[in-house]
Amino acid sequence: MKKILISACLAGDRARYDGKQMPVTDSVLIKWSQQGMLVKICPEVSGGLKIPRLPAQIVNGNGMDVLNKRVKVVDIEGHDVTLPFVRGAQYALALVKKYKIEIAVLKEKSPSCGSHHIYDGRFVANLIPGFGVTAAILKQNGIQVFSENELDRVKFLMEGKNKINH
Repeated sequence: MKKILISACLAGDRARYDGKQMPVTDSVLIKWSQQGMLVKICPEVSGGLKIPRLPAQIVNGNGMDVLNKRVKVVDIEGHDVTLPFVRGAQYALALVKKYKIEIAVLKEKSPSCGSHHIYDGRFVANLIPGFGVTAAILKQNGIQVFSENELDRVKFLMEGKNKINH
């Protein structure tokens, strides 16, 4: 059965920067979890950051700019946390290669996982079009990246993939 890479916070793990837990209410996510289809990751934790941690944002760019060393990820106190974000993204890429994963469901707005929108780097809750560091490295390597708001599309794709692979 095909596996899906998923942000750990979307799968119910206490991995958010603020340490809060998000309940899993989607019945298909619950089913996929019970079937062992979900490979969970919090790239920020995998990269060495703690829970809880200070909020962080990409300044003057997006995840691809971070990977290309054009911009940095900084926390709200101004500390450069680029390296843990890049390390976490590289770990996510290693997981998708290990498990031959083609689809990722990542937390929208996150500087790691945002797939359509991220915060603008000024810590004023202003969203801009763009994607996080992990979303960027996965997209760069041909992985289809979706947000938690696109689960219907993922369900449709997975139904087709699992029929083909049985």
